[in-house]
Amino acid sequence: MTMESVTRTDYPATKCLPSSSTPSLTLSIPPTRSWLVAFARSSILATLEGAVKTGFIEVEDSEGRYCFGAQGKSENGVHLRVLDDTFWTRVFMSGDLGFSEAYMFGEVEVDNLKGVMDLWLDNESSITNLSSLYSRFSGIISGVSNAFFGQTRSKARQNVIASYDQSNELFKAFLSRDMMYSCALWGEEEGGVRGDVISGPTADDLESAQLRKIHHVLRAARLQRGYKVLEVGSGWGALAIEAARSYGCEVDTLTLSKEQKSLAEERIKSAGLQDKIRVHLLDYRDMPAEWEHTFDAFISIEMLEHVGAKHYNSYFKMVDFALKPRNATVVVTSSTFPERRYTGYQAEDFMRRYMWPNSCLPSATVLIGAAYSASQGRFTLEGVENHSAHYPRTLRTWDRRLKANLRQDVMAQSHPALRDRAEFERFKRKWEYLFAYAGAGFAKGYITCHMLTFVRENDKPAVACD
Repeated sequence: MTMESVTRTDYPATKCLPSSSTPSLTLSIPPTRSWLVAFARSSILATLEGAVKTGFIEVEDSEGRYCFGAQGKSENGVHLRVLDDTFWTRVFMSGDLGFSEAYMFGEVEVDNLKGVMDLWLDNESSITNLSSLYSRFSGIISGVSNAFFGQTRSKARQNVIASYDQSNELFKAFLSRDMMYSCALWGEEEGGVRGDVISGPTADDLESAQLRKIHHVLRAARLQRGYKVLEVGSGWGALAIEAARSYGCEVDTLTLSKEQKSLAEERIKSAGLQDKIRVHLLDYRDMPAEWEHTFDAFISIEMLEHVGAKHYNSYFKMVDFALKPRNATVVVTSSTFPERRYTGYQAEDFMRRYMWPNSCLPSATVLIGAAYSASQGRFTLEGVENHSAHYPRTLRTWDRRLKANLRQDVMAQSHPALRDRAEFERFKRKWEYLFAYAGAGFAKGYITCHMLTFVRENDKPAVACD
């Protein structure tokens, strides 16, 4: 290829025609910046021509309108309008990460964000060529670095600052009143996992579904009055409060988030449970020696995503250390990869760049193996549940609440940069992108969400026939 010209497949402007009618021509290359945009643009359009086997996408920019896939034959049809040529170079250099950045920065308009995610996943095997060699190489380097060096204590704290110490007001805008930041469990009372799509959302539906989730976890943990519970990943105290209030337990709960600790303690005091619950600003690896074999139950809700593949054994060694040798239960939940997708070397994507730095999704079997190995067989697997079907509605609900409740003036109090309207819109689009991105992943089975329950090796089943 010379700097003067490049042969590519061109696409008819102003109307969409079948791919068989797209002629091949030689494109004259403008100067450096324009050449890069033109090359990225032509490469992406050429890739889409052969990649979209399922669904339909229409791409529009200043030069025309281009259609790919089965027009009029798919419910996944989407329309993209490119507003800034930077879009082309972002996507060419960084693939889906570049697309997320273009969306956040307003360089592309999308009529159906979830539809874009669905189309991407439905055509994943052929559409990955949108990412350049540079993109794939840099992503792999990021993943290898994270897997090799692991989640150090300082890195874990930095990640919490990026993920959870942004503002309690942000999370109040979209979470349930108890501020559970995890997959809810939807029952018949809320119309099930598609109730909001079929008959619309209802008042307090998220609150009911999250309370159901909390009690489901606490029952699995076999709690009894007077039990001592250790929780890693406090959130804003919802599960600890319910364990103390409904089951009469004492709870020690760990977090690395100063924002979460402050609000959790405020909520615990308001519930009159400050004598039952202690919130510790503490890394799970730094538990005091006097906690050895102290607790009757260990619970962790969607915190394992932050542990990292290198530390799963250390994590479960800590659980084994803290739990009593007999009559003790472990309940952990985590977003997971299906086994065929799992790897300890996970390339950087939108989630790991902008939402949860250095996170790593485990698989259910990896966690089960780590629990068995770390405890030297002192844990028995009691139950495995897949809650993935419940996550898309949870994410749709968060999205609706964010759009309805997020206020620029409130957010600007803790984040002065958000006083600028453009910055605030970028911030909001980042969260909207997260909800659509994750929702499509769970709905398509690209990612899953598991709850694992373990008991001590000689403990009886929950319901035993003597």
